[in-house]
Amino acid sequence: MTTIDLLGFAAGTLTTCAFWPQLQKTWVSKSAGDVSMGMLTIFSAGVCLWFLYGLVLQSWPIILTNFITLIMTGAILVLKLRYRAQ
Repeated sequence: MTTIDLLGFAAGTLTTCAFWPQLQKTWVSKSAGDVSMGMLTIFSAGVCLWFLYGLVLQSWPIILTNFITLIMTGAILVLKLRYRAQ
């Protein structure tokens, strides 16, 4: 693993971990009213494109961290839709 890969993993890990508190808060409070649907949708689309970009480059730091971020933002999106009906 190169120094550039380590830098990519470090950056990706920090940006991925940034969504954990929001996911946890949404899950515990059973509310996602303060989360913007527009922001979440646009951000998820961007993360999906970063993931595809990583696949094209075969760059594991980009692939792995964006895949995990996509799962977490997807979970927040599902919870937002689920709790909106309540």
